[in-house]
Amino acid sequence: MPSVAEGVKLGIQECQHQFRGRRWNCTTIKDNLAIFGPVLDKATRESAFVHAIASAGVAFAVTRSCAEGTSTMCGCDSHHKGPPGEGWKWGGCSEDAEFGVLVSREFADARENRPDARSAMNRHNNEAGRTTILDHMHLRCKCHGLSGSCEVKTCWWAQPDFRMLGDYLKDKYDSASEMVVEKHRESRGWVETLRAKYAFFKHPTERDLVYYEGSPNFCEPNPETGSFGTRDRVCNVSSHGIEGCDLLCCGRGHNTRTEKRKEKCHCIFHWCCYVSCQECVRVYDVHTCK
Repeated sequence: MPSVAEGVKLGIQECQHQFRGRRWNCTTIKDNLAIFGPVLDKATRESAFVHAIASAGVAFAVTRSCAEGTSTMCGCDSHHKGPPGEGWKWGGCSEDAEFGVLVSREFADARENRPDARSAMNRHNNEAGRTTILDHMHLRCKCHGLSGSCEVKTCWWAQPDFRMLGDYLKDKYDSASEMVVEKHRESRGWVETLRAKYAFFKHPTERDLVYYEGSPNFCEPNPETGSFGTRDRVCNVSSHGIEGCDLLCCGRGHNTRTEKRKEKCHCIFHWCCYVSCQECVRVYDVHTCK
């Protein structure tokens, strides 16, 4: 299905948005089957987030394709409507998120059938990403009537905006649960499972992200870990957060250069109906990590 590839791309784009100001900014490598490089070889928080957002992206794109009628394998959801509420009726095309989740599960979990800890981690985080969509399905409504009145309102089940899903999973990344690997002897042989490292913390739910290996600091280039370092990255000199020059540049300091940009300015609205603008050149300070 073309929507599967579209979903993976959507997940990558959202990853790059969410981590745009971090030392690891979800960089991809062109002409490489392992598009994130060795970063995903380790069972880190970053790997947990990538699996979750990519799995959610596939489910989201497949569900949208079904609702838009561009796939012959699926259509609108007619199973979860129930009786309408007061002042509205069912209409439009309810999005069949459960079908999208099913396709994502078949695609993303296909290779995660080994009895080891990494497969268990990947399956858990894949499912956490997909569950996010199901948890945030909501009614979307449209009003009908004269002069914009809402005499009749039709509603349908809709997915949330993918940006909202990205924000939610980014919060889960920040609060991800560290695990330890345990081995058990079963009839099929040794099986690895995951247990929360700190017993006094709340055990992670199916909606939480999990990991069991620490992340590199991503300050310096390292081909073994997949770190590109932060040299020449643009930083925010006025911020004390992770995107600020102090943290992003790992204490190495930063350079400052001036940059001229052409922008529209002195815009005037003319009746009726267009806007005319002048073009101004503005000078900005750009700060980059040493």
